[in-house]
Amino acid sequence: MVKTDNVLVTGIGGNVGQGVMRNISSSDVSVRIIGCNVEPFTAGNHMASKVYHVPFADKDSYVSIIAEIVKNEEIDLIIPTTDLETFTLANARSSLGCDVAASDAEVCEGYLDKYLSWERHTKYGIPFVDSLLPSMYTTGKWDSIIVKPRRGKGSRDLHINPDDVSQFNDNDYIVQPYIEGIEVTTGFYVSLKGKLHAHISLIRSLENGATSSCEVTTEYDHLIVPMLEKMVEAGGLRGSVNVQSRITKENGLFPFEVNCRVSGTNSIRSHFGFKDVEYLLQENLLKVEPESANIIQGKALRVLMDVIYPNCKDSGTDINSQTPHIVF
Repeated sequence: MVKTDNVLVTGIGGNVGQGVMRNISSSDVSVRIIGCNVEPFTAGNHMASKVYHVPFADKDSYVSIIAEIVKNEEIDLIIPTTDLETFTLANARSSLGCDVAASDAEVCEGYLDKYLSWERHTKYGIPFVDSLLPSMYTTGKWDSIIVKPRRGKGSRDLHINPDDVSQFNDNDYIVQPYIEGIEVTTGFYVSLKGKLHAHISLIRSLENGATSSCEVTTEYDHLIVPMLEKMVEAGGLRGSVNVQSRITKENGLFPFEVNCRVSGTNSIRSHFGFKDVEYLLQENLLKVEPESANIIQGKALRVLMDVIYPNCKDSGTDINSQTPHIVF
């Protein structure tokens, strides 16, 4: 009899978590999916066998609540799908009682902050767009600038060529030269042995900070692969990682953000041969080498779908994959 493993997927209200669940469901690994989210009723509920309502990862109770879920549901693996949860769970992995699909906590924490990301890359000779704290910036240093939050925000709260940089504080913002060029997002997978296993790059269009369409590209691999190799060589990265870059007409490579988690395009990338969710299951649950990647060319669009629960009177976490529903 094939053993069914229990996997906890966090952030199932977001496109990352929902993509992870779809990839798990379509894999050859026998998995029972438990989901959790800060909102009890989400678009991901219909894919989870059971759903838990949890606080934000910066709350003191978050780790203990996750640990209780792990105990009650006999969780074998947690796949975090938001940046802060990834760091928080990586930092608490020794007390959770199961594996966490994440890089080392110290590396996850550094990549939460774009200024610390720049410092790390500079230390190891890895490309990254120049970054200064607002108090360090001198007017006219760069022809065109962008001021952005040091942490998160999903392409929101961006300020291009503001009149006065001094209005932004050092704790929350950084200043970077505004780079004109093609935006490329690159997902790569680092095996548990610390080896670069596979990568895929997409040129994408965004709407409200999320991918709306994308196309596979290998045109810039000669720039991107050496960077990935240096990132892996610096140590601490494991599992799925995502790096966003601008590439100029002169073939200049300017990474500007790194996420130590599965990317929101995971549901798309798996159909182009980069199956990072399956790699996580293979290594962490089956204890086997991840399968080889066979990257193919292609394009993808995202469309709006509906999840409908006819005659449903339940609410919140009571709604899950056993609740009669229609995906239309």
